[in-house]
Amino acid sequence: MRRAVFFNLTQIQMPVGAVTSITHRIAGIFLAIGIPFCVYLLDLSLQGPQTYAWVTELFGHAALKVVALAFIWALAHHLLAGVRHLLSDIDIGSRLPAARRSAWSVNLGGIAVALLAAGALF
Repeated sequence: MRRAVFFNLTQIQMPVGAVTSITHRIAGIFLAIGIPFCVYLLDLSLQGPQTYAWVTELFGHAALKVVALAFIWALAHHLLAGVRHLLSDIDIGSRLPAARRSAWSVNLGGIAVALLAAGALF
């Protein structure tokens, strides 16, 4: 009888397309959870001067800035990855070299937008 093989998850080398697809799903979940809170804060800020001041004071805290930065990254990544998936559905960039380049572009583009947002937030 053969022994069970140890399956070490830290040694798996995932292709860049798989990483992009997984983070696309994670970003979508984060957006689905975060959009109602964003709409609520927008509604509060539009109710009057006092609530607007409270919301702007809330965004003065570093923790909320980090959450906003993560939300901006998720929005940028999800948008770019969604466009990538739509283009691959119509057979644009679906060959392996082009798919790898577009996956790297999506990953780096999301990070670039997050870094620009970090410059504006902090």
